[in-house]
Amino acid sequence: MPDSVGDSTKGKAVLLLNLGSPDSTSVGDVRRYLREFLMDERVLDAPWLIRAMVVYLFILPFRPKQSAHAYEQVWTPEGSPLTVISRKQRKLLQETLEIPVYLAMRYGKPSIAEVLSQISADDIGDLYVAPLYPHYAMSSYETVLVRVMEEIAHQGLELKTAFLQPFYKDVGYIEALVESAKPHMEKGFDKLLFSFHGIPERHLRKSDPSHTHCLSNPDCCSQPHPAHETCYRHQCHQTVNKFVSKAELSPEKYSVSFQSRLGRDPWLKPYTDFELERFAREGVKNILVICPAFLADCLETLEEIAMQGKKAFIEAGGKSLTLIPCLNDHPAIIDFLGEKVNEWLSDRRPES
Repeated sequence: MPDSVGDSTKGKAVLLLNLGSPDSTSVGDVRRYLREFLMDERVLDAPWLIRAMVVYLFILPFRPKQSAHAYEQVWTPEGSPLTVISRKQRKLLQETLEIPVYLAMRYGKPSIAEVLSQISADDIGDLYVAPLYPHYAMSSYETVLVRVMEEIAHQGLELKTAFLQPFYKDVGYIEALVESAKPHMEKGFDKLLFSFHGIPERHLRKSDPSHTHCLSNPDCCSQPHPAHETCYRHQCHQTVNKFVSKAELSPEKYSVSFQSRLGRDPWLKPYTDFELERFAREGVKNILVICPAFLADCLETLEEIAMQGKKAFIEAGGKSLTLIPCLNDHPAIIDFLGEKVNEWLSDRRPES
């Protein structure tokens, strides 16, 4: 059954969207999830035949068992952390609004198709779609947008839609990040590492409408250009710039890296795992890691950073690594999302 709010008169509603998780930690469920995820042409952006060969011959025979073990390390009695936290976010946002709030996942359950079907059954005609991704990337924000519109067309729904735009530098989002990190920073630290989910470098070039700016030189992200509207790397650095300005951090106290690479093609650099080991070798003892690209803790934060990253950092000579939790159910991010919905509602009200 989709995560939804009862019946409503024909009107407005909100749809929160996140990545999704396997149904369980069984190898079969993880395999089904990875198949759906990796066969998305905006995740593995190769022609269908090549993508299918890579996924079915080189990934699915081996990776599901490894991923299932990783999921076991973070799984809760209620299920996947990402799913559990996303449901809580929906519930808390619902408590601040008078219109229904729904939740769907790009991969896995509840699916976009079934939740849109429920929205139609609930007689909703005007929908505010809120992808829980602060930054634009073809493998996150774009694929959600496209999938929602495809499914609306497929089901023949008469549904007005508006999308929450990437909010990587919005004041409310930055203030929420700083507020959530402040208790950890106040305890003292040698370095704060901003670790963003990585993407292949070719994704930046594909998302650049000019096909000439992104990665054309080392400082491309700091040079004003229309490509920044869809440039994940630029937007990540903007988040960091706004954060460190608000928190008044000096340059030597923070760094930026990218995690979770897959395959042999070049991904955004520097790589988080390499950076953690380098910092430890250079004498950094106490490091904080924050993952602003995620609004909910998940496998990539809880296992990749707080477990694997911590182990690698300490083995390389570090003393302590502390993961600053994602915004999760922090009141500031719920307030921020509520403000965005209310702005949309104000735009929808007829003029008196």
